[in-house]
Amino acid sequence: MSQSEKLSRTLQRAIDGDAHASEELLPLVYDQLRSLAKARMRKVPPGNTLQPTALVHEAYLRVAGKEEVNWNSRGHFFAAAAQAMRQILVDQVRRKRAVKHGGDRQRLDVDDLEIAIQGPELDVLALHQALEKLEKEDPRKAQMVLLRYFGGLDREETANCMDISVRTVDRDWRYVVAWLHRELDPDGPE
Repeated sequence: MSQSEKLSRTLQRAIDGDAHASEELLPLVYDQLRSLAKARMRKVPPGNTLQPTALVHEAYLRVAGKEEVNWNSRGHFFAAAAQAMRQILVDQVRRKRAVKHGGDRQRLDVDDLEIAIQGPELDVLALHQALEKLEKEDPRKAQMVLLRYFGGLDREETANCMDISVRTVDRDWRYVVAWLHRELDPDGPE
């Protein structure tokens, strides 16, 4: 039995109420969730104390740790995990920006002090606000961002989860990327 089939069966057992399925689920999704978390964490600004492993575990607890499972497919599970990761990152940024946690001070990552050129940083709160706006304008496109960016699904997996064609995913994704660039950098080039 392939890893994908085993994952689908375990998810179905969890949906059906099998209490042991949640225990079997983490090893099946851990590597994919960890690589996704590492990719997201690379773009978080200095001062971050959350590690990819902790992000995966926290997201998993939020999604699979509930007594009542509220997802109905593999795609829905990964969308829920992606949403949980997004919310954890947003919550952490909000905590860090609070004045009582030194939010009024500039944070520097000690490892980056000697580097003259820094890569682009992701403003998690700005992305969160843009996605909330997109959810109001076009929920399907917002779900696509969750699945592709936060969920780590490729074009085909996204199309399957959303029950749309790959061409529609490609077309919508081009729109969403342009829309997010405009929202996140309104002073940037058109």
